[in-house]
Amino acid sequence: MSPVLEIRSLSVDYGSLRAVHDVSLSLGAGEVLGLAGESGSGKSTLAYAATRLLQPPGRVPSGEVLFKGRDLLALSERQLRELRWTEIAIVFQGAMNALNPVISVGAQIDDVLRAHRPAMTRAERVARGRELLSLVGIPVDRLSSYPHQLSGGMRQRVMIAMALALEPEIVIMDEPTTALDVVVQRQILGQMMRLRETLGFSVVFITHDISLLVEFSDRIAIMYGGRVVEEAPAAEIYRAAKHPYSQGLLGSFPALRGPRRELRGIPGSPPDLRSMPSGCPFHPRCPSALEVCGERMPSLEPVDGRRVACWLEGVREAVQITPESTG
Repeated sequence: MSPVLEIRSLSVDYGSLRAVHDVSLSLGAGEVLGLAGESGSGKSTLAYAATRLLQPPGRVPSGEVLFKGRDLLALSERQLRELRWTEIAIVFQGAMNALNPVISVGAQIDDVLRAHRPAMTRAERVARGRELLSLVGIPVDRLSSYPHQLSGGMRQRVMIAMALALEPEIVIMDEPTTALDVVVQRQILGQMMRLRETLGFSVVFITHDISLLVEFSDRIAIMYGGRVVEEAPAAEIYRAAKHPYSQGLLGSFPALRGPRRELRGIPGSPPDLRSMPSGCPFHPRCPSALEVCGERMPSLEPVDGRRVACWLEGVREAVQITPESTG
């Protein structure tokens, strides 16, 4: 089956600085693709560049973003406007900032429907607004409420309701639960996944919290320094991550079940775009770095049913097939 969204060799620059390097990813119908990584790894930049929401001075010097065979980067503004919300919708980070504080929730949903469904009557738009709030578990009398009158979890549900208003095929969720407590996070994401199963849309789920992705994603792409360093099914990432950075992310959050274990953080800080290290960008922080890691950047290659960009994996494969390794 062909993917509903395909990113091919996409790069993003901010002036003379490269923030995303030659990223290729695909999203299948009904699939949840997770993007994980520390702040500054390029996750949100990639999503905004792919949907033409990147703000100046950001620009896309190369790459394609194919949606049903159409390159989003080549569409006119009119074509792009017709596609947004109806085919691809976004749940932005920070619902309090994404919602207009001086307009009621119902009026903001109504704006979306009026802009994209001009044939709908006012009564139909109100009915659709009530239906959307019910869909995400909010009492329908909250249509007249303003964002500051809602809890953080309810505001995030309103954003999800607005994203689903026109029944899009793809929903991009950018750090949708960052400011919420763990219980509310699970409630909202669990509800989102149930809606996905009912309505059949695909999800791109962006977060720095890999524990959420392991629980709710079908496939996970790990980003570091503007590159995808590992991509694999979520269960495989959790069971046996291959890239040292993926292993570091997994080791930095507590297990939900099983025996207690010591948490291991990742030493150092993410790389500065103004002075990126030579070779693999993770090698200054990597506990298993080899000499070649500081000299050459490994390409993202297939390894055991996944894609990994790590010289260490290449060395392991070589060691496994030498006679000395079996002695």
